Amino acid sequence: MRADAPLHADARHGLKIVIVGGFGVGKTTMVRSISEIRPLDTEATMTQVGLGVDDPTGAPGKTTTTVAFDFGRITIDTEHVLYLFGAPGQERFWFLWDRLFTGALGAIVLVDQRRIEDSWYAIDRLEHQRTPFIVACNTFGPGADLGQVRAALDLDPHVPLIECDARHRDSCRDVLITLVEYLYGPAAQAARTALGRNPA
Repeated sequence: MRADAPLHADARHGLKIVIVGGFGVGKTTMVRSISEIRPLDTEATMTQVGLGVDDPTGAPGKTTTTVAFDFGRITIDTEHVLYLFGAPGQERFWFLWDRLFTGALGAIVLVDQRRIEDSWYAIDRLEHQRTPFIVACNTFGPGADLGQVRAALDLDPHVPLIECDARHRDSCRDVLITLVEYLYGPAAQAARTALGRNPA
């Protein structure tokens, strides 16, 4: 369990990032992997009450589910902080998504290549809200065929699509850097430095 990192006294700008996707794609895992503080999560045990309502077939070993959102934090510099919100994946909680998207700088759509169709709604809602996003294909088994994923999601050519492993901090860091670079281009240098990745 990591120690909580105090928020810098000079922090002035909070930047909201939402991580969204289908059930069991790794959103909670990503927040836990990258957050500098002990994450807040709303994981609840899945029970018999959810039978016929939730569809756990895509993640048969999963025993818990997010019922509101996950929350984590990353300090970029003394004035800028990223606030991470992991959205719930179960369809019955999708009504929360538009609220989570409000005020978001951008979003990460986390995808399981074995269940591409679970990501369509997330992309549709982000486009409807005009929230810029990138797509990260989480590693489940063999490496993803990103060309097939892009085609299946019908992504615009300018939308970044990368592979990641939500269990590893460095991989999650690279996803966030990709999003910030997509949003800001050259102005993302501070994020690259703060998150520990050297310029190419």
